[in-house]
Amino acid sequence: MQTAVDPTPGPGRVTIADVARAAGVSIPTVSKVVNNRDGVAPATMLRVQEVVERLGYETSLVARSLRSTRTNVIGILVPEFEPFSTELLRGVSAATTGTGYELLAYAGLEAGTGRPGWERRSLSRLSGTLIDGAIVVTPSEAMSAASIPVVAIDPHTGPEGHATVDTDNVAGARDAVEHLLGLGHTRIAHVQGRGDLASSQLRETGYRDALAAAGIAVDERLVRAGDYQEERSAAVAHDLLTMPDRPTAVFAANDSSAIGVLHAAEALGLRVPEDLSVVGFDDVPQASTTTPPLTTVAQPLADLGASAVAMLLAMLRGEPTSDHVRLRSTLRVRSSTAPARA
Repeated sequence: MQTAVDPTPGPGRVTIADVARAAGVSIPTVSKVVNNRDGVAPATMLRVQEVVERLGYETSLVARSLRSTRTNVIGILVPEFEPFSTELLRGVSAATTGTGYELLAYAGLEAGTGRPGWERRSLSRLSGTLIDGAIVVTPSEAMSAASIPVVAIDPHTGPEGHATVDTDNVAGARDAVEHLLGLGHTRIAHVQGRGDLASSQLRETGYRDALAAAGIAVDERLVRAGDYQEERSAAVAHDLLTMPDRPTAVFAANDSSAIGVLHAAEALGLRVPEDLSVVGFDDVPQASTTTPPLTTVAQPLADLGASAVAMLLAMLRGEPTSDHVRLRSTLRVRSSTAPARA
């Protein structure tokens, strides 16, 4: 007695042979259908497409690139999946929808390390066979020598020698400090970001520019390095807030640092904003959920991602494109700032 064979494949990756078996056709026929080539009867094409959909068959990216030299996939490379990068991913994902390209997100830093050159290593692994082009978030090295089209978002070195999208950090920082000055604060501390990053340096420039324009000399004791890190910034803020003539306001170079300042103030029994006003930078989702909600400079993260996608797709089409797009930030006033106490 002959035993019937179930054409439905078992668990695991569905192969082109599985599709051919389930549809009752040859492997070359399936290949023609999934690659949109002629030579297949309409009824057979519909049957194969139904099986492809039902089984969830996908062609290998590597195989696709070997056939056509293109994968129709763009990569977004981040050092790690932290709040800033995650929000940019949302913008890039939304902008990629409907373009005919798929999106591959890749974190390049090895766990527990801060090794430089992560973007070069990541591009070497992915370019050519997995992605056609890349958006690299906060790269530490210039991307001009990449073998595929690359757009950098907020690079460490600033917009030099490669396609770049960033925010006007100087103007954003100036807005933050002018807000505090307008509330009557004159002893305004600055918790810096990382010294090796252009964004950190530019935000400090905006801080200094705003104070100079108001005729206030910078007290260098009030400028401390928080390295864009919450715990480091909390320790720095503790030192600032225990000074005999402590600041009445703090402008932190990013939201993580500002949250560290809030924690330090709470530990010292200082009320925000009654005793201390705090402003951050970025407007990551946590900024609106802190106690109190954080006043911050909002980077247009979704627009940064969308601009990077538009620039990269133009490069992939061989069209002329701008080398640098700079977007304006917006001050989001919430409950962590108030007029200085008389």
